[in-house]
Amino acid sequence: MADGFPLPARRAPWALAVLALVGGFLLNLLAPRPYMGLPLLAAAGLVAGAMLSFRAAAVVAGLACAVTLALDLHHGRPADALYVDLAVVGLIGALALVVNRLLARQVEDLAQARGVAEAVQLAVLPDPPTAVGPLAVAASYTAAQTEARIGGDLYAVQDTPFGPRLMIGDVRGKGLQAIAAVAVAIGAFRQEAEYAPTLPELARRLDEALAREAARAGGPASDEDFTTALLAEVAADGGTVRLHNRGHPAPYLVHGGEVVRLDARVPRLPLGMGLGAAAAGPDETADTVVLPPGASLLLVTDGVTEARDARGTFYDPCRSSRLRRSPYTAPGTLVADLAADVGRWTGDGHQDDMAILAVTRAPADR
Repeated sequence: MADGFPLPARRAPWALAVLALVGGFLLNLLAPRPYMGLPLLAAAGLVAGAMLSFRAAAVVAGLACAVTLALDLHHGRPADALYVDLAVVGLIGALALVVNRLLARQVEDLAQARGVAEAVQLAVLPDPPTAVGPLAVAASYTAAQTEARIGGDLYAVQDTPFGPRLMIGDVRGKGLQAIAAVAVAIGAFRQEAEYAPTLPELARRLDEALAREAARAGGPASDEDFTTALLAEVAADGGTVRLHNRGHPAPYLVHGGEVVRLDARVPRLPLGMGLGAAAAGPDETADTVVLPPGASLLLVTDGVTEARDARGTFYDPCRSSRLRRSPYTAPGTLVADLAADVGRWTGDGHQDDMAILAVTRAPADR
């Protein structure tokens, strides 16, 4: 059971089992009557059964029985007491072996479940292309729970007749319904990004697709079943970026050793709230920003912006000394640095799923 752990982690269970055996032996040998070592000898088998392989646990349980028998003979215990002591330690050792098998089966089931989850993750949220139009692309996904492989964060990148288009979002629902919404949002984006003439129109079509999915799932969405989304469209030459934000954390422009947050000019409500055109806000134009040569556009979910340190202070990419370095010639480095910086900030205790998507325009000298 411990074969997949690092060397120090594999040694610790052995140390505990040996400590219980040695402690039980010494107490049985040296303590005044009535002796107190029998529980520790029995505990050695339990520790081994819960934390070591089946073969190792059987060896420890056998040693515990042998030590019990040897000590009872040494002390001249009567036969009936000897049999009782041996039966107690042996029975607990046998139960520990049963527990070992049950735990091993759970580990196997968990590994299979994680494999299925990874397959679902790749099907629902495939890796984006490494390049699209004039941009290099990189992304990462970090689950809040180490055993999880899929959540409600999403991203997609696609080359379209209107230029490269990007989406990052966060489904706020729970469970399988949230995963279904992720699949619908990405599928609708890949379909409609080819035909919607503007980002606001693309957002409207995504909103309709999520509303249809909510209706099929059993009626109107609740107040918590919505999807925040940020849509971006890069000009064919990579010089400008249009942004349409539907209730999502703002993106960042990383260039020349500076990190600048690109707040939406007009606040808009998330997708999937069943409000139709009212959710888009009064201004249906997209915000436009310049993307200089060598600059990166950084899109994140709230697993980044709402990450907190031990004092409860929120992480701010604009204040990160790690990110304020120039130049970032590849988006993969930027994504890796941001993920590592958030991990350092939180002590690797992520409170929420974290998706990061970055695109970098080639430097002017290329």
